[in-house]
Amino acid sequence: MADRDPYEVLGVDKNASEDEIKKAFRGLSKKYHPDINKAPDAEEKFKEINDAYETLKDPQKRARFDQYGSAGMNQGQGFSGGAGGEQFGGFEDIFSQFFGGGGATRQSPNAPRQGSDLQYRMDLTFEEGVFGKKTDISYDREEVCKTCDGSGAKPGTHPETCSKCNGSGYVEVDRQTPLGRMRTRVVCDVCNGTGKEIKEKCNICHGKGKVNEKHTLKVTVPAGVEDGQQMRLDSQGEAGENGGPYGDLYIVFHVSPSKEFKREGSTIYSSVNISFPQAALGDEIKVNTVHGPVKLTVPSGTQTGTSFKLRGKGAPVLNSKNIGDQNVTVNIVTPRKMSGEQRDALKQFSEAGGNKVKEKDSNFFNKIKDAFNG
Repeated sequence: MADRDPYEVLGVDKNASEDEIKKAFRGLSKKYHPDINKAPDAEEKFKEINDAYETLKDPQKRARFDQYGSAGMNQGQGFSGGAGGEQFGGFEDIFSQFFGGGGATRQSPNAPRQGSDLQYRMDLTFEEGVFGKKTDISYDREEVCKTCDGSGAKPGTHPETCSKCNGSGYVEVDRQTPLGRMRTRVVCDVCNGTGKEIKEKCNICHGKGKVNEKHTLKVTVPAGVEDGQQMRLDSQGEAGENGGPYGDLYIVFHVSPSKEFKREGSTIYSSVNISFPQAALGDEIKVNTVHGPVKLTVPSGTQTGTSFKLRGKGAPVLNSKNIGDQNVTVNIVTPRKMSGEQRDALKQFSEAGGNKVKEKDSNFFNKIKDAFNG
């Protein structure tokens, strides 16, 4: 292990900065730590990563390796011991960031741990996002095995204290360090840190204590949810370890857009087309809302682009009794086709206002007609 190129072990260039080396070490040590990675060679890789970092973090050791290679680092057994007790300082600081402390002070592997959180995507229509709904959802999750009650042991038997670690979850091993050979604690490879051995495994979960099941849940979607918002449901995630609680379920809402309405928070926007006479003379028109059609009074002289507010016709405010408004914008539509009688009426309207329509102006209507029909 000492003969491996430390740059190669950490996957960094020989000109790598201290920050780059530290970043690479943090990522690899977390990936291969025996408490997390259960692969057979994880412990060996973890030791190799630590030894490589011990070489490259020390300027003198790094310079010696750069000049002499592995031969310059080997004195007796493995790496040579350096001066002072600061050799493990950097490693312990980084180790504590990941696992809450160094070797003997970190959490017992027998301690209950909460299960993993899960995420579920729920698709909603525009109206369902406004009003909410009640529905059933189904998803796969790890649940406590009902046959063995999570013990992993065959019914009628019980897990026994691990014969190798005597229930501690750790064993002491000798390892080579920059200070020489030292004894340290590692996760027991027999019980994987649980402190218990299962002689006769449950034939349902095969000793895991958990099984993958289809879980069905009744969900109430609150009124007023928006696209991208999420809702947390306690204890609906995966089963915990060592009797720990279930994780949580996060439902992420994806609300489809509407062809007729747009929404910003609790405010809904829509538009409606009206004719020139309706805008000029005023009228009472029907407007669609998510709550159903309502009547809107358009006052005389209304200009295109004018917006009217329909109070209480918007979306509910999430987790509130308040309801937003709907803003309706009116668009005045110019007719594409007109009869001779309609054109004459418009000419009379124009002349009554002091604007006499000339012959070439009358042809303008035909040009409009040709343009729209062409």
